[in-house]
Amino acid sequence: MSNKKAKAARLSVFSNAFLIVMNLAVGLISGSVSIISEAIHTFIDFLAAIMAYFSVRIADSPPDERHPYGHGKYENISGVVEALLIFVASGWIIYHAIQRLTSEHIIDHDGLALGFIVMVISAVIDLFVSRHLYRIAKETDSIALKADALHLSVHVYTSLGIGISLAVIYFTGWHFLDPIAAIVVAAFILKEAFEILVEAFKPLIDNALPEEEVKLIVNTIEEFKTKEMNFHMLRTRKAGSNRELDFHLEVPGNMTVKESHDFCDSIEEKLKKKLPNLEITIHVEPIEYKVN
Repeated sequence: MSNKKAKAARLSVFSNAFLIVMNLAVGLISGSVSIISEAIHTFIDFLAAIMAYFSVRIADSPPDERHPYGHGKYENISGVVEALLIFVASGWIIYHAIQRLTSEHIIDHDGLALGFIVMVISAVIDLFVSRHLYRIAKETDSIALKADALHLSVHVYTSLGIGISLAVIYFTGWHFLDPIAAIVVAAFILKEAFEILVEAFKPLIDNALPEEEVKLIVNTIEEFKTKEMNFHMLRTRKAGSNRELDFHLEVPGNMTVKESHDFCDSIEEKLKKKLPNLEITIHVEPIEYKVN
């Protein structure tokens, strides 16, 4: 497993564990449903961070007899499970926030002040960790770390939003803002869950690579295209950070095996320079032979 990915995943686990304890303690002390909702949101992220850590460990393990194409899709499975967990958490938050709207619960001033401070601290920590995770996810093309980073980036906004609502309550006494802030948090994480679910699920049904990557592949292969060389039946897919490509290459029938092999190596070398983690399978056939 990539050491960068492992360290980034561990950092997310530890930061989420710290924020869960802090947010839950202050939420219970103050009685603020919005702070408690953020603690639940953080707990879901904690579970997601643990899944991300183990999924990138498994995904980075080499192919074996039972998994000849590698283990990259474990990252995608992790992302789907994370999204489903967020859906459950947001439903719980909305239910309890609506209940609180119909009650006359009041948060004391000390609880409001403490809650504001904790939310600001949470936002700062999440901002730092999410930026670090995004950078590592981009370097390693990890869907699990990217999903984890997205979780935390949403936390920055929800924590600041809750902090602002607590400050407004402190000065105005409008306690109905607390459950409303919780519902807003739930709306944010529902959107977040949908985005993660879509991105993580696509590779599980072998969707093609993004259009810009396919275009890059086609343009690169066409650089080798001549009257005597052509290609067809190009297919692409992605599993975790692994990209897979195969196509049929038409070459002159009198070309030797070594010549066609060297030619394929040249194409593969250039493609792998342009796209990371790319596995290529080229089926060579004489240009005189056409597949229907």
